[in-house]
Amino acid sequence: MRAQIKADENGRKRAVDTCLEPCPIERGMRILGGKWTGSILWHLKDGPTRFNDLSRLIGGASKKMITERLRQLEAQGLVTRNVLQTSPVSVEYAITDLGKTALGFLDELRKWADSLPASISGKDLQ
Repeated sequence: MRAQIKADENGRKRAVDTCLEPCPIERGMRILGGKWTGSILWHLKDGPTRFNDLSRLIGGASKKMITERLRQLEAQGLVTRNVLQTSPVSVEYAITDLGKTALGFLDELRKWADSLPASISGKDLQ
């Protein structure tokens, strides 16, 4: 089934076969569309990363925001958190196999963004 707009005999338009639950695109955007979420997964692709190193890699994001996003990603099973028994104690994060499934389209998104004209910067969306 696919949602459509149809007009009745009086010309009034209405949607038919609408999704009662989020469609796959909406569901995916709810999971990965949060600010910094894609960046976090992207920076974890090369291996486990300590929290402070991750926050350095993601310029412009506060540690509070990164912590919030990491907690969400951990709850969704996209990253793991490992407390290291160092002095002082530190924490590292790693992308899970499920999280790695997002890397393909994140790379495609990166390529698409790289191909855009410089006049479309996205800075006005921040």
